[in-house]
Amino acid sequence: MSSDAEQIALIRTLTLAQLADLRASSDSTFAVDGKEVTWAEYVASLEKTVDWCDAKLAGYQPFECRSQGMT
Repeated sequence: MSSDAEQIALIRTLTLAQLADLRASSDSTFAVDGKEVTWAEYVASLEKTVDWCDAKLAGYQPFECRSQGMT
């Protein structure tokens, strides 16, 4: 079974592929979950998904916090 980070990375990859296909399309409206949305709304929704994935994946990365003590 894949880890959460791997699943999120896969969601990100698939969403970016959808964005690439969408940008190559000439359709102006799309049906999402039975609701008609404009191209711009659909692109914004997919971009939010990528941003969410990026934020989640950043949380899985190790980080370093530098500090300096003074007396």
